[in-house]
Amino acid sequence: MITALEPLGRDALPDDEFTALVRTITGDPQAVPADVRVEPVDYPIGTPSTESLNRVFGRSNGVEWSCFVKKFQSVRYWPMMHLLPEEFRALFIHNLPWQLEIAVHRSDIADLLPEGMRLPAAYRIDVYDDDRATLWMENVVQEWGPWPIDRFERAAYLLGRLSARRQPHLVEPFLPRDHVTTPGIGLRFYSEGRVRRAALPALADPQTWKQPLLSAAVCNLGEHGLRDDLLELGERLPAVLDALEALPQCYQHGDASPQNLLVPRDKPDEFVVIDWGFDCPQAVGFDLGQLLIGLAHAGELAPEALPAVHKVILKSFQDGLKAEGMQVSEEEVLYGYLGSLLVRAAFTALPLELLGKSDASKELFEQRVQLTRAMVDLVSPVV
Repeated sequence: MITALEPLGRDALPDDEFTALVRTITGDPQAVPADVRVEPVDYPIGTPSTESLNRVFGRSNGVEWSCFVKKFQSVRYWPMMHLLPEEFRALFIHNLPWQLEIAVHRSDIADLLPEGMRLPAAYRIDVYDDDRATLWMENVVQEWGPWPIDRFERAAYLLGRLSARRQPHLVEPFLPRDHVTTPGIGLRFYSEGRVRRAALPALADPQTWKQPLLSAAVCNLGEHGLRDDLLELGERLPAVLDALEALPQCYQHGDASPQNLLVPRDKPDEFVVIDWGFDCPQAVGFDLGQLLIGLAHAGELAPEALPAVHKVILKSFQDGLKAEGMQVSEEEVLYGYLGSLLVRAAFTALPLELLGKSDASKELFEQRVQLTRAMVDLVSPVV
């Protein structure tokens, strides 16, 4: 085994298998790996089914090559499992499809993606008996800098085209399993666990809002009504979920934040699509929520920029639907988009899990209070 691969643990391939992998990456049947190094990806992992992320670099016959190594796991290994109510954990483990990304690469979705979207090249897939897997794939060198507004516009248009192509009567889920074709089942499950059993009780507790970091952020920003607004929206959740499930349904990307729509440096008009989620029918417009707030949630886009992004992506998404012949009203798309955003993100954007922790900061809490307010102001008139 090449010593440099030791940080990958059991994924450190035998020499012959690693050589074969490098030959696949480079397209050179005579390639011999040299100067190999592993670099952990310095990015917070927010998905329970992701164990680790690494990049592997090397040279062969004077040519540099690289690949991205993503390790998956059953969520029973998730280190944050203790944050879930104990009675909910077994159901969470059963229902979260940790193999989804593997299934994506073994599917025919590449033929369904509209022009301008593609999957990263998959070089090797290893699946283990203990509910873990590793995907060796293309290391996409990304365009540097913030997203301009026209990139949001193009992404929304292509997501609309993808949604129209993945209507439930046209395609199947990536991972067939019990009840997965029931409209909205994934979002309802998320709402019951993450929102109604965890987030809303914490938001309702007056002691939460007395915690120094959150209290200071609310006072500094004059957001004393935020708690009441969130709890009032929480009372609407059952009706919102019912309304979402009555809308036209699509199998969408499921987690279409800009972080999962990679923009290659050498092809800035292209999106390399990764990290699919919610492998079940969702209300049309579902994908727009994560597209809107993904960068803001990561602190890379100011919350005050969201209204302008919102206006652009709503129209572009509907244009994408129309380009594929799917006739849906703007009101239906708007409700599917903002209703899903409410359930998926509005109650969980405040980083309550960091209260009392040394790595929490005043700046983070103020930014998340602003983000939560921006979402509340967008969804309240619609739902």
